[in-house]
Amino acid sequence: MQTENPVREEIDKILREVELPRVALVEQRMEGPDAIQDIREGVREALKEVDLPTGSVAVGVGSRGVSRIPEVVAALVEALKEAGAEPFVVPAMGSHGASTAEGQADVLRHLGVSEERVGCPIRATMETVEIGKTQAGLTVHMDRNAYEADSVIVVNRIKPHTAFRGTVESGPTKMLAIGLGKQRGAHSIHSQGWENIHRTIPDAARVAVETGKVAFGLATIENADEEPSRIVAIPAKKLEEAEAPLLEEAKRNLARLPFDELDVLIVDEIGKNVSGDGADPNVTGRYPTTAATGGPEVERMVYLDLTEETGGNANGLGMADVVTERLASKMERSATYMNALTSTTPAPVKTPMVMPTDRMAVAAALTMCAGVSPPEARLVRIENTIRLRRIWVSEALLPEVEKNKRLRVVEDPAPMSFGSDRLTS
Repeated sequence: MQTENPVREEIDKILREVELPRVALVEQRMEGPDAIQDIREGVREALKEVDLPTGSVAVGVGSRGVSRIPEVVAALVEALKEAGAEPFVVPAMGSHGASTAEGQADVLRHLGVSEERVGCPIRATMETVEIGKTQAGLTVHMDRNAYEADSVIVVNRIKPHTAFRGTVESGPTKMLAIGLGKQRGAHSIHSQGWENIHRTIPDAARVAVETGKVAFGLATIENADEEPSRIVAIPAKKLEEAEAPLLEEAKRNLARLPFDELDVLIVDEIGKNVSGDGADPNVTGRYPTTAATGGPEVERMVYLDLTEETGGNANGLGMADVVTERLASKMERSATYMNALTSTTPAPVKTPMVMPTDRMAVAAALTMCAGVSPPEARLVRIENTIRLRRIWVSEALLPEVEKNKRLRVVEDPAPMSFGSDRLTS
């Protein structure tokens, strides 16, 4: 009878014998707008397009890794106070933060959005108020603290969503519909199906706007380095129509991999601070639903680690074919599974093949590329799906690098290096 240990030893032997491809460090020239240097001035300029409310104002702030979000919120709070308002921040992040008030407040603090940093109180609750129904009969929820304020402002970035396509995707409209809806509202909308969500989100946001509570949305558009390149303030009644062209601008700015087909993609780290799906599917080509497409065709994908900022939330690991024991051991299941329960999407939280070391994980992925000799594999390694200016590419891809004017070799091909069982630079 075969026991586990001999099998483990045989797997170790098979993977040790895999010859890995040599890789070169390649720099990618990104085209697009420059980053805004003075965020405070950028916010103040944007606010000239809207009327600032007075009285109590709830400022909805989400959980994604929106660049320089503390500065954006602080500048907005400062302007509101000068106008005579009494602003406070509410977490607008659906079920994130383990779907608890304390967890959501902790997420904001981790992002730098603290009472001291932004200059106003933070009021976190998971309680909601039912504010109405869409024409299709869907109940729409709003954070109780936000609903009880005189006015509501949502702060978000506009960008392509990771799981669906529509005229509006990630941005203020989605935050009104899902973020401020907390877990109950977010689940209600997702339960209508991903094939319908491009309609469900705008329908729910219209219900929020019709309450008269929403003053405006303050949104950033980021460049290829995910730094704010534009800040806009959009009156509530114009949100949907104004977001559509801004989404197209954000899509043009998005950094992408310069190859259409890969045998193996290695991602050093995933996390909620990088993307809602750990690694942005718009970059990897691996989507959690069938409602979105785009990006490269990747035969096998490897995730090596979780970011510290993600706090154990490993949502998205299910998109990989192989992960390391290091990543799997850092996974906090409750926080991770809450995403799946709310979004009705289990695929991103499934555990793929787990290997004890980085080398074995890469070797396993190469072994499972049918018809491909590992040393000749089309392999790319990235730090994460935000940092794409410098990437490692295998020798098989160098002819394409030479033909692409936006790419240049920074370091010549060399064997992949591992130290203490970890892939090094």
